[in-house]
Amino acid sequence: MASATGLSHAEGAARYAELPAPTLKDEAWRFTDLAGFDPAAFAATGPAAAVTHDPLLDIAVAALATVTETGLIVERAPAGITFAPLPPDHALLGSLVGADEKFAAHNAALWTHGLLVHVPQGVVLDAPLYVKVVNTIEGGSLFFRMLVIADPGSRFTLIEEYSSTSPQLSSYSNAVVELVVEQGARLEYVSIQNLSQQTWHFASHHGKVGRDAELDWVAGGFGSKKGKVRIQNDLAAPGATSRVTGAYFADGTQHLDYDTFQEHIAPNTTSDFAFKGALRDEARTVWRGMIRVEKDAQKTDAYQQNRNLLLSKTAHADSIPGLEIMANDVRCTHGATLGQVDRDMLFYLMARGLSRHEAERMIVRGFFQDVLDRIEIEHVRNALGDALEARIPH
Repeated sequence: MASATGLSHAEGAARYAELPAPTLKDEAWRFTDLAGFDPAAFAATGPAAAVTHDPLLDIAVAALATVTETGLIVERAPAGITFAPLPPDHALLGSLVGADEKFAAHNAALWTHGLLVHVPQGVVLDAPLYVKVVNTIEGGSLFFRMLVIADPGSRFTLIEEYSSTSPQLSSYSNAVVELVVEQGARLEYVSIQNLSQQTWHFASHHGKVGRDAELDWVAGGFGSKKGKVRIQNDLAAPGATSRVTGAYFADGTQHLDYDTFQEHIAPNTTSDFAFKGALRDEARTVWRGMIRVEKDAQKTDAYQQNRNLLLSKTAHADSIPGLEIMANDVRCTHGATLGQVDRDMLFYLMARGLSRHEAERMIVRGFFQDVLDRIEIEHVRNALGDALEARIPH
């Protein structure tokens, strides 16, 4: 059945067949080569491997759902909200992420185990909702879709974590998340990608923020082999605010690609975007960020920054910030930096008795501290800091 947006599985499949695979000639993909990736090769089926709830974030939760290639299990959910399978005919399904991009179309064609999160008007949840999306089948694929609706005046935290049952699991992960934050609502959205380094991961996350509403977004990237993650915020009504805080670490031959878009549609809106990454070995990262201010979006206040720390001479990071401004009464700033580990600082710390890895761990923690300080949830802040430090070898 098609949704109100006219997007059925069959139509998604048709669009996927029509759209060409991205190549290095496409501007958005010129630093991410998909040679060697064949989605059709990930067709293995079978029973899902056993999944235990061992999340990166050790935190008490109000609701817990686990998604695998074979199904969705909701273990618990608080009364009065919807935390349940996503109906394929929901009126808002596809309203933010349709099928106009190759991987989003693939998701529209093949998702089967989706989650609907709907918190009614005025409801305030003290503990987070937790969604664990787990690739479990060697050579398999997992298409996940989630629709989140924060009704006017609601306040809650939603955490999703992408992981694999084995660090050597070779698989394909494709996710689409749509976030609708209505008037006066506040959503804290934490999305952590901790997949195996043999998994291709593609995702589109798109939020729409209403009048006087707030979307506080935390993104963590630690796993996967290669792919692209899209993050978009629409500041759609006066007083809308979004804040995105990102931290990632890549090593080995990992290739992480983030494509971010802050669109200011209405006047008196604010967006604040800060991403930091550390790289070692032969890892590579790409960040492409765009702030777009529509002609009627006067009094926009927008900021974006991306900073990268290279822990080896063979690591490489590309940062491409951009502004597209049609209004004339705005404040928009952006920046990107790239740097090696400060050798004088490393020598200073080692001269005071620290081993090299202890010194590098301290430098990495210091590099990330300002973005970690932006994260209001203490358990999330501490867990991400620990995960970043843990990537430094002993």
